[in-house]
Amino acid sequence: MTADQDDCAGIDGCRGGWAVAVVSAEGMTDAAPRTVRLTVVPDFAEALTLARDARCIAVDMPIGLLSSPRPGGRDCDRAARALLGRQGSSVFSPPARPALVAVDYREAQRLQGAGLSIQTWNIVPRIREVDAVMTPSLQGRVFEAHPELAFRTLAGGDVALARKATAEGFSERVALLTRVLGASMPDLREARSRLGAARVGLDDLADALVLADVARRVAAGDAFRVPVGAPPVDARGLRMEIWL
Repeated sequence: MTADQDDCAGIDGCRGGWAVAVVSAEGMTDAAPRTVRLTVVPDFAEALTLARDARCIAVDMPIGLLSSPRPGGRDCDRAARALLGRQGSSVFSPPARPALVAVDYREAQRLQGAGLSIQTWNIVPRIREVDAVMTPSLQGRVFEAHPELAFRTLAGGDVALARKATAEGFSERVALLTRVLGASMPDLREARSRLGAARVGLDDLADALVLADVARRVAAGDAFRVPVGAPPVDARGLRMEIWL
């Protein structure tokens, strides 16, 4: 089965590469069954190929990087943390682009010239993949998003959810996704078993699905971005923004 122009997609990094959710955008808020495809692929270019016909794609990975480090990262990172409050620690500041060439954490710290967390270093290979393929033109349909901001939006804005790694947090997120997907909501435990528990987590699949909903809302003109107003662009012309 291939995607069509009514499809939207969410892409989230996972242990096996990238979790991809392709969801029919038409009628996503009603109870009619819709096609939902969950897949894991090893690299970002393949993820984009899988969603090549999707109208919009939302990705949980930085798009657009600073040329030199700045405390708190990009404007969109700081704005996202402010919205998330006590859960703001889930928003990592990406390294400045010069640090992407580092071969190990120590060199990355040296090239960054400022604090670089080990959590951020661990996702640098994923950031490299995205940065290698993104262009200003492609950014017309591929948007940076953040799952926790997306779930916050679905929950009504100021509702604090339990941590996603807990059973309570997972149940809360499944309930929010079911509210959006209705009868097409997949069984995430079954999907993880099919795709390989060593390759993808339940939270990765939930995140990919909520990112697909962000893509749907971007396509419908119902999403908004931070920072408010015209976002800054990086040295390659990529907008530095996060959609929710």
